[in-house]
Amino acid sequence: DEGTTNAKAFAVAPDGTILSAGSAPVPVGYPQPGWVEQDAEAIWAAQAQAIRDCLAGVAGMPSGITISNQRESVVCWDAQTGQALAPVLGWQDSRTAEFCDWLRSPEREFAVAETTGLSLDPMFSAPKIRYLLDRVSAAGQADRARIGTVDSWIVARLTGQDSYVIEAGNASRTLLLDLATLDWSEQMCDLFGVDRSVLPRVLASNADFGRTRGLDLLPDGVPIVGVLGDSHAALFGHDCRSSQEGKATYGTGSSVMVPSGVDRSVRPGVSTTLAWLTEEPMYGHEGNIVASGTAMDWTARLLGVAPGRELDELAATVPDSGGVTLVPAFTGLGAPWWDRQAVGLVSGVTAGTERGHVARAALEAVTHQIADVLEALGSEDLEVLHADGGATASRLLMQCQADLL
Repeated sequence: DEGTTNAKAFAVAPDGTILSAGSAPVPVGYPQPGWVEQDAEAIWAAQAQAIRDCLAGVAGMPSGITISNQRESVVCWDAQTGQALAPVLGWQDSRTAEFCDWLRSPEREFAVAETTGLSLDPMFSAPKIRYLLDRVSAAGQADRARIGTVDSWIVARLTGQDSYVIEAGNASRTLLLDLATLDWSEQMCDLFGVDRSVLPRVLASNADFGRTRGLDLLPDGVPIVGVLGDSHAALFGHDCRSSQEGKATYGTGSSVMVPSGVDRSVRPGVSTTLAWLTEEPMYGHEGNIVASGTAMDWTARLLGVAPGRELDELAATVPDSGGVTLVPAFTGLGAPWWDRQAVGLVSGVTAGTERGHVARAALEAVTHQIADVLEALGSEDLEVLHADGGATASRLLMQCQADLL
């Protein structure tokens, strides 16, 4: 599981028992306002370390590999050497906001939504793909460039560059996949100025993604048998199969997703996505929140406490936020507002404001964003909301969320 801030690996027995686990941190850089970058080699190094640590706790080698990954982030690498050609543009990165605004018109926004289920927003991959291809082209490297989402990168490294592919659900987050045909859209490729021929091959979620080759941590020939984006994997793992059950992931950002079966209708403020593709496609409606864990981490640094338990304890010293409101628009706002010009804001501060009020406001910022997305999703059929992600360890956060809903 390759996430935004941590790479993890698990050894799982046939009955589902977790036998061993490994984890390694992945650094994130913020070189300019609105820019969010990672080092592709650091991502691979962290993932490799997590695999080594995991395998150290079990006997033998795996019979197969499955992958989940952070979505929308874009990696560009050299097809000959396998080395990254540019920084990874993270899913939170909004440097292409002006490009999206330049493309924006009512007709184009309608075409984008009807074809891809998504909004014309820099969170999604296509503007990042165009940005990176322009730069490797200017450097004279376009003829050997490969580009894809993080699943494409991890599969390429595991297979010794034998596989140049992307899983269909991840592809549905690029603004380039036609949700009807489940293949690259010529219209969208033309709109964003991306040559379809440079894109990886789209595979079903349970397809044969290739076999390991040339690694010092795994033997050759271990098959990669399944890939899902992290939010899609959470939905699948919670066994959500109808609109009566959905999930909220509390990570660096947050994703609220409800399965919709064959319904790929467009809903204002939220995305229509391909949850997974096996024998038949499973679509879903989703709202993406740009900053949730990021908001709590930022607040913890501001207040001089550790994120997690210490921030929780501070927030618990007051019964409410005392009128303090935090809007964590560090790189704009995602669903349901999709406002990349929004900026972060702390308001309602008075002479009586305590540190606990600010800590509480950070937790409430997360819960209110989740509630806004659920309202936009039209969740009147929803009976159960599953919660996952690191922040769910906070009982106070979960109680605040339950109280609000």
